[in-house]
Amino acid sequence: MRLKLWPRSLSGQMALLIALALFVAQVVNFALLLNERKRIRIEQATRPAVTRLVDAADGNSAEGPLFGRNGGIDLLPASPIRNDREHRADVEAALRDALADTGVKFGRIETEVRPIAANDPRMKRWRQRGLQRWLRATDEIVIAVQQPGRGWLVLRAPWRRGDLGFVWGLVAQTLILYGIILLPVLWIGRRLSRPLRDLAAAARDFTPGRHDAIEERGPQDVRDVIAAFNALRLRVTGMLDEKDRMLGAIGHDLRTPLAALRVRIESVEDDDDRARMADTIDEMNRTLDDILSLARVGKPSEPITDVDVAALVDAVVEDFRDLDQPVQFDEPVRLRMKLRPTLMRRAVRNLIENALKYGGAAEVRLREDERQVVIEVADRGPGIPADRLADVFDPFTRLEASRNKDTGGIGLGLALTRAITRDAGGEVVLASRPEGGLRATIVLPR
Repeated sequence: MRLKLWPRSLSGQMALLIALALFVAQVVNFALLLNERKRIRIEQATRPAVTRLVDAADGNSAEGPLFGRNGGIDLLPASPIRNDREHRADVEAALRDALADTGVKFGRIETEVRPIAANDPRMKRWRQRGLQRWLRATDEIVIAVQQPGRGWLVLRAPWRRGDLGFVWGLVAQTLILYGIILLPVLWIGRRLSRPLRDLAAAARDFTPGRHDAIEERGPQDVRDVIAAFNALRLRVTGMLDEKDRMLGAIGHDLRTPLAALRVRIESVEDDDDRARMADTIDEMNRTLDDILSLARVGKPSEPITDVDVAALVDAVVEDFRDLDQPVQFDEPVRLRMKLRPTLMRRAVRNLIENALKYGGAAEVRLREDERQVVIEVADRGPGIPADRLADVFDPFTRLEASRNKDTGGIGLGLALTRAITRDAGGEVVLASRPEGGLRATIVLPR
């Protein structure tokens, strides 16, 4: 399943992947740095303490600065460590290991972290400005080591207060890295994706007969793809032109013998035979027109013009009324759109012919809203099963297979109507009517 947050653009995907890689790298870096910082902090507290403790245990003078980076050592009869304060088991373990390596005998080891008061007499040697900054980030750790038979050796040393400042520094470093790396990547990605977007738009909007090539820009592999598309478009256009020439020749070659047959049947004496032959020739001419029209949709020779849709539909309806066909149409107000009028008349005529063939009558309506214009043709015939509604749009598909002249045709009417409507940017929708019959709807965008 595709993630909803996954970007569609190339630049967005590159930026997201690099951001994730940087995040993982920084998490690993954070963990290593925090672990190293913890180790250094423990060593800073234990190494000087071990040296002074060993000296004190050996009887050397414990005199020294009252408080400094290493601190002084006091000899107390009891441990000053309080149970309600913070204890450092890691420092105690490190001291125990280090003191064990010296060979000097020690007993229990206890630690305690406590805050340092600004008025502590040991702080008099510090400058006031530096002292406040130092106190905000520093506590002191009290280390008490039991020396059997003598008491407790107590040592105080500075202890950095947590890692919050260090973490914020790493976060700031990550944000800087994001700014330095991601912004150029987004810029580069947009430069890479722009020609690809232009190529995708040209492929979507490809229209046979247009020879405007896409500018070849971007990296070499992208330019190669654009050049291949330009060449492919020329080849497709050439093939379609050749197809049109071939269809024109076929249409001419077929209409010539049909016209000759039409002339020759006039010599047939039997009126019924002559009428049936004429009907057959007319049907062949209509079939030929449908095939050629369907093949040429998508590359029409008729230009798009400003058309009164209501007048166009009314003209088609009047043609049927002149033939005494029961077609009902309530003419609405004038409605203008940019269409290819001949093709759209053909599409509407096909729907009305189907309604008359299968329903005996047609009800035509025209309506509009802010976004679309709808031409609706309804009948009261047997309708089409719901599972076959999509099949009837396939060329040469008919649900009634008798091919008799009452429901004749070769199944190209709806296919041609859909092709014409889609060429105009719309769609044809079929639906069964609750009261019986079929409703065919041409939906055109405004």
